[in-house]
Amino acid sequence: MQLDVRMLVLYVDDSLLVVNKPAGLPSLPDGYQAQAPHLRSVLEPIYGRLWTVHRLDRETSGAVVLARSPQVHRALNTQFQERQAAKVYHALVIGSPSWAEQMVDAPLLTNGDRRHRSIVTGKGKPAVTLLRVLEGYNGYALVEAQPKTGRTHQIRLHLAHLGHPIVADGLYGNGEGLFLSAIKPGYRGNKAGEPALLGRLGLHAWSLAFAHPSSGERVSFIAPYPKDFQRTLQQLRKHRLA
Repeated sequence: MQLDVRMLVLYVDDSLLVVNKPAGLPSLPDGYQAQAPHLRSVLEPIYGRLWTVHRLDRETSGAVVLARSPQVHRALNTQFQERQAAKVYHALVIGSPSWAEQMVDAPLLTNGDRRHRSIVTGKGKPAVTLLRVLEGYNGYALVEAQPKTGRTHQIRLHLAHLGHPIVADGLYGNGEGLFLSAIKPGYRGNKAGEPALLGRLGLHAWSLAFAHPSSGERVSFIAPYPKDFQRTLQQLRKHRLA
């Protein structure tokens, strides 16, 4: 993956670094490919030693904060563990939700089946997500998700649990990307040879807010959509039926 690393940076000071992580770049080192690029490994040659505070799935893009000292790492960790940090995600989902807003309170068990997926079960840990439909299209919707707890794959599973899996989610949906032929009337693209508008998980960490560890001031950051996500939304809006 060829990256202009400085273009990822949303904010930097002596305490922390906030970046817009691209899809396809792991947040953490790969246990099977220790030398493969990950978020810290591409940033540290420029910004020095960094500490991971939270993570996004490999195929999820968006806002991530990293600490630049052990003291800041501890302070930020406390905020994230105590749910004092606010995270907002935008998800492109399959289907047209019948609700405008929905609070999902469905406990999750991590690594609950043979595919090592999280599952909804009364034996799981509490998991709550606030969902809000931002835009509706022909058979798809853009949904805002605010996780109130931090379970593995929480947003992905809660949306799938409601019958609206995220586009190209191979774990909790059918894994198929979004193609122009699916949304443009009369378009006869051959899906076998047609490039996907969005061929990876349609989930983006839109914003992040927390108290700055040094000043105590509440700070917030917005991560602009990556090109594939933005291009897909443009096409969905263009071909939306009245």
